[in-house]
Amino acid sequence: MWLRSFAVAAVLQLAFAGLAHAAGPFGSINVGNWIGGAFSNDQTGAFSHCAATAPYANGVNLVVSQNVTGIWSLAFASPSYHFNKGENAAIDVTFDGQEQARLYATAYQTNMLTAVMPVNVARRFQKASLMVATAGRAVLNFDLTSTGPVIAALANCVNRVKADGLSKAGDFAKSAARPAVTADKQGSSPASKAGRGAKSSSGFGTGFVVSASGHIVTNNHVIDGCSELKGNLTGEAAMVLRVVSSDANNDLALLQAPSTATFKEFARIRDRSIRSGDSVVTIGFPFHGLLTSDFTVTTGIVSSLSGMRNDSRFLQISAPVQPGNSGGPLFDTTGQVVGVVTGKLDGLRVAAATGSIPENINFAIKTGALRDFLDNSVVPYQTAEPKGELKTTDIAGNARAYTMLISCNGTEQADAKK
Repeated sequence: MWLRSFAVAAVLQLAFAGLAHAAGPFGSINVGNWIGGAFSNDQTGAFSHCAATAPYANGVNLVVSQNVTGIWSLAFASPSYHFNKGENAAIDVTFDGQEQARLYATAYQTNMLTAVMPVNVARRFQKASLMVATAGRAVLNFDLTSTGPVIAALANCVNRVKADGLSKAGDFAKSAARPAVTADKQGSSPASKAGRGAKSSSGFGTGFVVSASGHIVTNNHVIDGCSELKGNLTGEAAMVLRVVSSDANNDLALLQAPSTATFKEFARIRDRSIRSGDSVVTIGFPFHGLLTSDFTVTTGIVSSLSGMRNDSRFLQISAPVQPGNSGGPLFDTTGQVVGVVTGKLDGLRVAAATGSIPENINFAIKTGALRDFLDNSVVPYQTAEPKGELKTTDIAGNARAYTMLISCNGTEQADAKK
């Protein structure tokens, strides 16, 4: 095992030798035959990337990685390779016999080729069972049965190290703690103290349909502890929803409506990143039962491309959100989804610590984390490029067909028994 770990560290460091000398691994990733962790720039000590490698019977080691800026890379390493440093090569990859993609690789070391993976190729790599790589006359097959969880572990590694630092690196294959933003499920009671009995988890949130099959996205904290979940579009009867999957780390949950329900319209996810300063629209059901029974619409801008403590999974937005907005869609001005509303800064806590009450500091989960979650859940969502701008009234009118009130009923035991 020591020899294997040593060899793995050497391969993972060499994969990025052309960019910076790497030190590590910090923490661990162990998924199937994949092993890896987090790495730092050996010259500066700063976190640089997370990577994992797996050996194959054809004599090649695959190395997959994500760097601190979110770029994915794929490397092919073998002692039988003899490249000139800086040499370039085109590698055609095919996943499960589908459409071919071309990667452009560079030999940073004589025995390794490293290529950037575009996001769409990384997603196909994550979901596929078999990859065929062709470079010149060489054709190699790679079994990808464990790439889904290893991609998830690498993304978790990058997010956790960026938030907590290398000193707290651990087992990145396990789920991290829930993001440090205020959960705002309307009606939910505060965290129970040791010794207290069961706590009510009844409340309301928002969700939105992302597929014609009735898949619905919301926040994990909206459904947490619920024994029964219902959803309804404005003016329509409520239907019982079932939980398909959840991700406490990224505060996302996937629900599904009964097979008898039909949805002619559903949300499209924006296919490119939004920018700081861009206008956004939120739609949700805040303070349901106290305010209007219809959804409410608010507008604002993207204030920052990161959340608390520079957490790159989140957007900071100025559009007002209240309890009950959780899980609702965040739209750009073309009506495409650019995030999932998740919470707001705890004004009272910040005021107690700083003496100043924060204003309009709210958060939404970026579409990168959302699309990874939907990919892992094998949901056939649709993406779209931003085109002509719409009036806010038109965005709201279109969203009426797929934005749902989520109702939660249930109880959960206090932490005292854990």
